[in-house]
Amino acid sequence: MSLVNAYSQSLPQQSSSASNTSAATKSSVQTNTTTTTTGNVFLDSIRLPEESAIPEANDQMLQQEDFFALLSQQLSMQDPFEPVDNDQMIAQMASFSTVDGISNLNDEILNLNTVMSSSQALQASSLVGRKVLIPSDTGAISTESPEIKAVISTPSAIESITVRVEDASGQLIKSFNVDGSEGGNVDITWDGLDKNGEPVEAGNYAIKASGKVDGTSEDLAVSTYAHVASVSLGTTATGAILNLRGVGGIKLSDVLAVSET
Repeated sequence: MSLVNAYSQSLPQQSSSASNTSAATKSSVQTNTTTTTTGNVFLDSIRLPEESAIPEANDQMLQQEDFFALLSQQLSMQDPFEPVDNDQMIAQMASFSTVDGISNLNDEILNLNTVMSSSQALQASSLVGRKVLIPSDTGAISTESPEIKAVISTPSAIESITVRVEDASGQLIKSFNVDGSEGGNVDITWDGLDKNGEPVEAGNYAIKASGKVDGTSEDLAVSTYAHVASVSLGTTATGAILNLRGVGGIKLSDVLAVSET
């Protein structure tokens, strides 16, 4: 009986020892997991924060895999006595393929527009330093360009065309006549001198033209040449923009002609 008692009394001691060992293990684990400071207040304040995992945003757009998953669910849940018609299933697959193809085509068109815009801007850069004809009757006088060249468009032959030069306020600076008997486009040049033969100040001036068409005096369309100072890329909708000296910007597609000088 004493042996049995001794053995039974030794059990709590082993249990206590195991409990102490487990507590020590837990304590060491807690110490290892919670030891995140150095003991120095300054160093602890400048330590980098622990990185936290940020879940990625879920893509809400349905992909081709989602469509086939839905189609598989539809086939598995269909009524065996009234299965999905083959033509209907093929029509669904064709519709999805069409939508997917249109989406890919839109992406390709956007890429093509970007490439074309860059190519157009590269081509337009060759116009820097040259003069272009624009559909505007306003030209610029400056030290670099002391005269204005223009083109008068006539619907028919006109014996005499009256040309008026006006400043920004609409005041008449000079008037002269040109021959329009050949009809069509008539090239003219204003030398930048007023009616007294004095050079005008730098600025913008309008070239107005009129003549008798079938016995009636009519205003004629005038286009002027402008100096290309630089080129802007613009947008996909506008294309390349030509920055004209003293005039402003104009789309490359609006240019009527290009001059050597």
